[in-house]
Amino acid sequence: MYTQSMDLPQGPAAEPRGGPRDATDLEADARFEARIAADRKVEAQDWMPDAYRRTLVRQISQHAHSEVVGMLPEGNWVTRAPSLKRKAILLAKIQDEGGHGLYLYSAAETLGTSRDQMVGALHSGKAKYSSIFNYPTLTWADMGAVGWLVDGAAIMNQIPLCRCSYGPYARAMIRICKEESFHQRQGFDIMLSLARGTPAQKAMAQDALNRWWWPVVMMFGPSDAESIHSAQTMKWGIKRISNDDLRQKFIDATVPQAELLGLTIPDPDLKWNAERGHYEHGTIDWTEFWNVVNGNGPCNRERLAARVRAHEKGTWVREAAMAHAAKERARAERVAA
Repeated sequence: MYTQSMDLPQGPAAEPRGGPRDATDLEADARFEARIAADRKVEAQDWMPDAYRRTLVRQISQHAHSEVVGMLPEGNWVTRAPSLKRKAILLAKIQDEGGHGLYLYSAAETLGTSRDQMVGALHSGKAKYSSIFNYPTLTWADMGAVGWLVDGAAIMNQIPLCRCSYGPYARAMIRICKEESFHQRQGFDIMLSLARGTPAQKAMAQDALNRWWWPVVMMFGPSDAESIHSAQTMKWGIKRISNDDLRQKFIDATVPQAELLGLTIPDPDLKWNAERGHYEHGTIDWTEFWNVVNGNGPCNRERLAARVRAHEKGTWVREAAMAHAAKERARAERVAA
């Protein structure tokens, strides 16, 4: 769900293919480029350049990792939700995120990579997930801020991905975006309840907004001029809108929502530019962004360790499922014989 902030090279997947190109390669390239130019979907069985395949594996797998890791800060509040209703809603949201990870891993597998390879890359630190999930959720208001802001930013990122040139990814995103829209509303509803509550509850909501605003603004990643993959992914139709344009759309949509809540965006330089028809924002601290991306955020080690631990504890479940599948195949073969 959070691919813009992961526009980073990742080992062999980012290395160009070497060796000379022959006439057959050039013809295949031309047919592929014509398909992209005609805005026709590329399917798993279609020929595609190695670099296009590697880019998709990197982006889709890291998107899947983000969905799964994103369950952790929310799971922190399941037992502490303030009511049974809120607990049920939060559990449903976490279940949705797990499902999103499943859709995305499945889409990446159509490109010839295995689930084990993708998970192994995450656990080894080779693959990234969205930097936003390396921040702690300190109060119940953080569940509101995560839904309202983080999922709101995710929707800005993901709606263009429904038109991604790679068919399996685009189709997965259609359902994911529908569910993310509910997540954003759920978060806003929490913030609205707190903002209309006691002074202490409103202060809690403001504190959450103060802590999450800038990390969420950074979620869209650096300007495309500084992004090593943006130009090529735009050319291929994987990415449709620039990082800065997505960030601007998010800010323009969110500021009026904050005003409705009676909360203040923690940016003293934020102002409406009537001539441009957009809000202008203050300077983004990209040092913090890269510090978190490179593994030095508040919860990087905690989040990754939790995923590795859960994977190891689930080994017996995977082994049992595989054994059962093998037994079913053997039974079917005996019946067929």
